Formats: sequence, C-alpha cells, structure tokens
Amino acid sequence: MRLRHPGGGTVHLGYCTNVHPAEDLAGILRQLDTHAVPVREALGADLLGLGLWLAAPVAAELAADPAARRRLRAELTVRGLEVVTLNGFPYAAFQAPVVKGDVYHPDWTTPARLAYTLDLARVLADLLPDDAARGSVSTLPLAWRQPWDVARADAARRRLDELSAGLAAVERETGRPVRVGFEPEPGCVVESTGQAVAALSGLDTDRLGVCLDLAHLACAWEEPADALGRLRTAGLPVVKVQVSAAIEAPAGATAELRRWVEPRFLHQTRAAGCAGAADPAHPAHAADDLDAALAARLPGPWRVHYHVPLHAPPEPPLGSTLPVLRAALAALYAGPAPGCDHLDVETYTWGVLPAARRPRTAAELAVGIAAELAFARAELVALGLAPAGRAPGDGGGTTMSERQRASHRLWAGVAHGGAERSEVTT
Repeated sequence: MRLRHPGGGTVHLGYCTNVHPAEDLAGILRQLDTHAVPVREALGADLLGLGLWLAAPVAAELAADPAARRRLRAELTVRGLEVVTLNGFPYAAFQAPVVKGDVYHPDWTTPARLAYTLDLARVLADLLPDDAARGSVSTLPLAWRQPWDVARADAARRRLDELSAGLAAVERETGRPVRVGFEPEPGCVVESTGQAVAALSGLDTDRLGVCLDLAHLACAWEEPADALGRLRTAGLPVVKVQVSAAIEAPAGATAELRRWVEPRFLHQTRAAGCAGAADPAHPAHAADDLDAALAARLPGPWRVHYHVPLHAPPEPPLGSTLPVLRAALAALYAGPAPGCDHLDVETYTWGVLPAARRPRTAAELAVGIAAELAFARAELVALGLAPAGRAPGDGGGTTMSERQRASHRLWAGVAHGGAERSEVTT
C-alpha cells in the first residue's frame, strides 16, 4: 500500500513474508496466491507491498538469472503486488522447528553474509517499481554479541566497506539505488541506537543506515524521539522501519508469561533497568530467552522480544508496546517530511503464538495479517498521511481469475525457448 505524506513524498507500507516458510522460487510463488493476494483482497487494496524474504539459495539463483528476475516481477505485478524492500536478516530456514541463535549466522564477519546481501540488492534493483525512489534491504546488526573482539570488529568493518562498494556497483549497472539497514536487536553487538551510533558512524551513509524495528526499540526501553534524535545527530539514516510490537509484562506476571514460552525463536527479555545501561544485556536486567528470564526472576516490569499482532495485544495483565510504536510513528511522520519511506509490518511469530491465538488455516493467517496492515494504515492516516493510488499502468482492477490467466500468459511470453523456461507453476 502507498500513502502520501502531507509534506510530499510516497510512503510504502507492506508486510514481511518471513512469516511464510517458502525457501525456493516455486514456494514463493505459491505463497503469493495462498497468502499475499488474499491479504490484499481482504484490505480492499488495488496494490499491496511485500517485504520479501528470500533465503540465500533462491537469492543467489535470482541474482544469477536476469530472466528469472523479470518473471518474478511479472508474477508480482499481475497479482497487484509490489516490492521495495527485502528482509535480509535470516539467511535460511527461518521457520524451521528450532531457529533460536542460528538466525545470527552467518554474520558480518563472513564473506557469505556479504555475498547474500549483494545478491539481494541485485534482485531488488530489478523488482523495484519504475517510480520507486529507492530500494532497501534489512540485515542483522553485525553479529551476536558473543564472541566479539577487535579482530571480529575489524573483519566486519571491512565487509561493510565491500558492501558499500558493491551497492555502488549495483546502482551504476541498474540505475537503481538500494540501501542496507542494520537492525538493532536485543543480544546483538548493536542492541540500542547508542550502540548503532558507536558501531556504524563513519560508514557510507548514502547507502548504509539503520533498520528501526519498533519492537526491538521498545525492548531496549528507549524513548523513540530521543533514539531518532540520536541517529539524526550522528547522520545515520533510517532506511526502513519494521512496524512491530513486543510483549510488555508487569512485575509478577510469571504465570501468564509461561504460556508464551516456545521452542522456535529467541525471546530476549529486558527489564526496565536496561534503559541507558552501558551493557543492556547485563544479567542484572536481561536474559537471552523468556524461559531464562523466568528462571532468573528478573525484576519487573519486562519487555519481551516476542512480536505480537498489532491489533490483538495479549490479554491482561500482559500487554504490548503499542505506546512505543505510536510514539515512534509520530516522531517519524508528524513532521514536515517523512522520516522514512519504507515500512514493513513484521510479525513472523504467528505460527508459535499460544494455541488459542494461533491461526489454524492459511485463510485465518491472511485475515490476521490484513488486520495488522489495516491497523498500521489507520495509525498513519491519523498522523495525516493519505492513501495513495497505485502507479499508472500497473495492471489494477483485474479479477483473481483474470490475474491467474494473465500470469500463465506472462510465463509463456517470457520463456523464449527451453533455456529460459520456468518450471514454477501458479
């Protein structure tokens, strides 16, 4: 979805597809029909933005095959979908039965992370709508905090210099600028905006900046206006915002929190004492997972890195960090110009919510994602943004059956002989 800021400029709002497990091109195309199109139709929108997650193998496949990139863009367009941003944080297997700390590997000390991110930039340059100002890719905040030393920091810095050079090459070759945003996250080398300033200052800020996840910001107990001011003073651009909310729990809510312990993802937990601390991950006010926080009996209140649906916070006494989300959106969009033009709703935890809150079917998941997007859109409209129409000539107004027939024609039309023929079906 596109919105227009009252000061001018288009703001793109979509949802991140890392909630879906597909890790090959065939699976990605299936999820467009199973999830993305029903979400768009539930919203009554002509155009829906996706923050695509492409696992490393399919990113490499697409980066090496211009015809495959053209086909993917055609498949998106015919379904009323567009992509201005990619999620490059998880490398692979993000919806595996157990993910936990694996999501931080490979990190920015390795050539594999650099290669993956540049593959994503090459793919995105060809997926961008013609009228999009730029693309963005979110990535992990360098590495998990342990082990970390001067040698690893130096290695990561060299990779970031190579990343900047690679992004410049993509822009020279395609004419499309793509920026990469490092996403502060609890437990990582960069957890807070203060740590982002320390670690990322001096980089090429034309191409590198910060991806601000609003659940992570809340878990760091940061005040949004102060955090954004800190980044602005350091000259670090916010290249992407992930519109998300975490669990907030008062002291003593341990019985209610136990229902949220699950085996797939890390749910880093922070007590209010981490705010402004030199070490926000110190065990006096932090734990690397929810069960560890419960065992350690951290002092309350807590914020838990567990993305919860924006429109459906947990039942009392638990709640969500929506006040932080609203304060951050106000700080970003209530001014004379938008503070960021790419927004992604990123609730990847639908499949691990407590059973009573978990979607049972793909249709229920689509309804839930649509409700989150409607919630986010309403928050932005309340700040003065207005829904904007789709770009001229991009195929709006077709029915589902028409889109499907056009999709088959597009695949047939671009497959000029066996060398370019795709085996993906819709």
